[in-house]
Amino acid sequence: MHSIKFALIAGLAGLCASQAFAEDTMGAMTMMKGGQVTAIMPDGHMGTMMPDAKMSAEMMKMAKPIKHCMMMITDAKGKAYMVDTSTKKAQAECEKMAM
Repeated sequence: MHSIKFALIAGLAGLCASQAFAEDTMGAMTMMKGGQVTAIMPDGHMGTMMPDAKMSAEMMKMAKPIKHCMMMITDAKGKAYMVDTSTKKAQAECEKMAM
């Protein structure tokens, strides 16, 4: 009886671990923290920073709010592109991906 319980617990733990590894290989979906700045370069690499209050206020003067879902894609060579998501179909796909 104890071996059956042990097997069930081990199987459940293995299932949970496989889900965690699957998410890790697909890329983690995370939200930006309040005040965080993310830069995306044309070659696809990204960087983030947490500016001080003065720098953040200066950047906010140049900032515009995002009105809809946005997508970025990289080609086989690693060059980054922004996908036009202005149509309803593209918006639906973008929002589906972000869920």
